Amino acid sequence: MYKQPASYHRPMTMNTPTDLRPLFDAQHRASRAQIDVPLALRRERLLRVRALLDAHGSALAAAVQADFGVRSPQLTEIADLFVLRTLLSHTLKHLPGWMKAQKVSTPIYLLPSHAYLQRQPLGVVGVISPWNYPVQLALAPAITALAAGNRVMLKPSELTPRTAALLAELIAQNFAPDEFCLVQGDGALAAAFTALPFDHLVFTGSTATGRKVAEAAAANLTPTTLELGGKSPCIVDASCDLAGAALKIAHGKLLNAGQTCIAPDYVLVPEGSETAFGEAYALAVAQLFPTIAGNPDYAAIISVRHHERLQALLAQAEGAGARLQVLNPGGNSADSARQMAPVLVFDTTPAMKLMEEEVFGPILPVLTYTSLDAAIQYINDRPRPLALYWFGSDNAARDAVLARTVSGGVTVNDTLMHIAHENLPFGGVGDSGWGAYHGEAGFLRFTQQKPVLVSSKWARGDLFYPPYGKRFDQIMGLLKRWL
Repeated sequence: MYKQPASYHRPMTMNTPTDLRPLFDAQHRASRAQIDVPLALRRERLLRVRALLDAHGSALAAAVQADFGVRSPQLTEIADLFVLRTLLSHTLKHLPGWMKAQKVSTPIYLLPSHAYLQRQPLGVVGVISPWNYPVQLALAPAITALAAGNRVMLKPSELTPRTAALLAELIAQNFAPDEFCLVQGDGALAAAFTALPFDHLVFTGSTATGRKVAEAAAANLTPTTLELGGKSPCIVDASCDLAGAALKIAHGKLLNAGQTCIAPDYVLVPEGSETAFGEAYALAVAQLFPTIAGNPDYAAIISVRHHERLQALLAQAEGAGARLQVLNPGGNSADSARQMAPVLVFDTTPAMKLMEEEVFGPILPVLTYTSLDAAIQYINDRPRPLALYWFGSDNAARDAVLARTVSGGVTVNDTLMHIAHENLPFGGVGDSGWGAYHGEAGFLRFTQQKPVLVSSKWARGDLFYPPYGKRFDQIMGLLKRWL
């Protein structure tokens, strides 16, 4: 049986909205007092995060397990801690190059002057992180912001209080409050947090909440990175290996019991193949999860409220004529600890709530299409998704999907994996968010690329000074021929 570490027996410190401004002001002053943050200090801060993970990774995994009720430490190791370790390794390796001033070519009419982009920290970056991957999605943007030389204030979700409390303790042990701090609280604190005049604000969560965050940030002209969700489609082409595709789709859908922003939200299969897909998916589920209830590898739904929401989606769909295929390998009782058995939903209609909102659970609607054009049209008639998946061996069909759809990211012949590629920016488009981080794209998101022109003493800018006359006309005529 899971036993809480001794640190959890201490009361959790909850912040109030009035606590926020002094913390922000301290970080703001520090960021303005040290605008030029040297490489050595940035590296040292990242190494502190790495040491924190190395020393307390097991305790963090245990805290996540306690918050979920059922979620194996191995799941947190691969989905949270491993992702952070790869991010740290990649960032530490490339940070010297990312920090360098970037030379740019100078147009002929400004020669022999020269120009470059000076990469500087923005200042104070706020991060509002969600509950589904409560370590990774809290620390990943913070790591990138620290690498860019910024100060960071972090507000994690109140739905994972044990993880938040332990992170708060560990961050406080390793960072000064004016470097990196964590605040804990409910929705009122989150609202006050978004109202602070950050130099940049990162939010990961639902589209509906993202709209509110963007509105609050706009009052301070605070730029935002919004990592939202949406209904990410998965297209199964007639040319694919159905058994192999079903296994990868099941893995992507059921990782963390579907509580993943880039999980396949619905699958499009060629008309007439829905039964075959259902059978292949059932076999895949049994391979990944021989049992559901009591299986620590199959995460629980985070809360009673979220569990009830998913059950209501199923009830409404079934009442409107959908057919449900519940997959419960082993035949044991599911839902006893909010471990909800996977469900395939057939015969859906657009009016069903299941097809209107992001599922964020182990429910997969199966839709059919009569032609590739019809599948593409179905996707394009809806808000642009955070992710898109395509399975098959027909390169022409694949290229048509890639060329004619827009999404935050794509994985071909697998699910989720584009997020693990550090050289690919991760972010949404339209209703699924804006802005991207990971790798250099994230570094630049939290960096001011200040343009600098160094004028030469031989520069002839005076040729463009008034009074204008014949010489000016001659110069402009010459430039027009050169341009």
